Amino acid sequence: MRRRAADFRRSGRRRWSTRWIWALLGLFFVAGCILFVVHHNHHEGRAAQLVMENSVSKRREAHSSSKFTDEVVSATSFSQQLSEQIILAKAYVVIAKEHNDLHLAWELSSKIRSSQLLLSKAAMRGEIISLAEAESLMKSLSSLFLKAQDLHYDIATTIVTMKSHMQALEQRASSSTVQSIVSGRLVAESVPRSLHCLNLKLIADWLKDPPLKRIKNGRQSSNSARLVDNSLHHFCLFSDNVLAASVVVNSTVSNSNSPKDLVFHIVTDSINYGAMLSWFNGNNFSGSTIEVRNVRELSWVNASFSPVVGPGDVKDELPKLQDPKDTSLLNHLRFYTAEIYPELEKVVFLDDDVVVQKDLSLLFSLDLHGNVNGAVETCLESFHRYYKYINFSNPVVSSKIDPQACGWAFGMNIFNLAEWRRADITAQYLYWLELNSDRTVWRSGTLPVGLLAFYGLTEPLDRRWHVLGLGHDVNIDDRLIDSAAVIHFNGNLKPWLEIGISRYKPLWWRYVDHTHPYLRECTAN
Repeated sequence: MRRRAADFRRSGRRRWSTRWIWALLGLFFVAGCILFVVHHNHHEGRAAQLVMENSVSKRREAHSSSKFTDEVVSATSFSQQLSEQIILAKAYVVIAKEHNDLHLAWELSSKIRSSQLLLSKAAMRGEIISLAEAESLMKSLSSLFLKAQDLHYDIATTIVTMKSHMQALEQRASSSTVQSIVSGRLVAESVPRSLHCLNLKLIADWLKDPPLKRIKNGRQSSNSARLVDNSLHHFCLFSDNVLAASVVVNSTVSNSNSPKDLVFHIVTDSINYGAMLSWFNGNNFSGSTIEVRNVRELSWVNASFSPVVGPGDVKDELPKLQDPKDTSLLNHLRFYTAEIYPELEKVVFLDDDVVVQKDLSLLFSLDLHGNVNGAVETCLESFHRYYKYINFSNPVVSSKIDPQACGWAFGMNIFNLAEWRRADITAQYLYWLELNSDRTVWRSGTLPVGLLAFYGLTEPLDRRWHVLGLGHDVNIDDRLIDSAAVIHFNGNLKPWLEIGISRYKPLWWRYVDHTHPYLRECTAN
């Protein structure tokens, strides 16, 4: 009990947090229980002093044969009773303050401090508490409890007061949680000064260098045939982060057994197009082929084709959706992969927050057994089945989908585009997206609609192909990370941000070219 009291005092000096809130709720609950017992056993509290005195007298008579035993047993009993009365007194302090009875609250607080001091002194010295002092304090507290009852601080009042406190605390806790989520998103979506500096320098190069501007769609004439050659290994990446995209490409190339067989298809927005093009045309990636395209060139993605795009030409932002995970068209382009690359048969999709650690060429020879999507399942984790992402109260969903179906991960996927076109996955995506126009089937993100669009058409891959959680989980087993072909920094704690998890940051930063003059200048500045 002394430790609990000490913890309570320390928590009052900390920042308001959800843990502190639940601790206080627990205190109220315990106090209410004790208050009920006190009122029930003491006949509304009026006989509290007589009961206590009779109890003390009986203990002394029962142990009169042994003075030592009498002292020890009495001291232990008084210590327990005094600790319980401290908890009850704290509850009465809250109630007294609610009724603006500051004098009673001050008296109770004074006795609480005296009782805690007595218990702590005895504990520090390794001695039993003074029976006379303990008995005096218990009598004083009992008198104050009776006084509180005279003021109608009865059980009913106490329960009502505690309920109101609990409701207020729950509202504060909910508000704090929402604020924490919003703050985390703002930080995660922000661009560090060094990356902004890098973009500006690259855009300046692109604007003043005619050869770069003359490269339409990022295509070199000598590489056009390679962009549609199905004997090569094709990767697609939709990103507005130059450095993150560079790490994906560099890590894939660095761990490939045959870099010259790799072709990267990068689509970015109009703001970052010049910077992305300048970076990838100005750096050598071991002979691999890299195509950079502007999302505005995909003119066929318009309101007549997709219900999430506004009228006219394709937009970089989707105004109908509000969550940051929904507002970027780049996040939704993955569902148009077969349309963007009509000549390709297979492609590996990579998120821009992954790092490749092994050769991925074997993915292209995997048998997907007629399925469209090869992905690592996540239902081995605590909450990754379909019913956790999707609202099954919708009759259309419940009639078509098994709520216990195993979820899977976006971020490293092998797509069979021939089977994609046969199953018309893009049409499935548009169907479910339209069904969720009122946002009742799922709240946000692209994973829920992906689970629906690829339902029954996903081939589970070995878990070592794709390990997730490096952007939010600090306790991932090192052996699992070491064995992973791809590690994914999904979550708000991206490795290029200050808030990134320091334990994992070196895994990402080792694929950044720190010798590049622009990176050195921007980091120094």
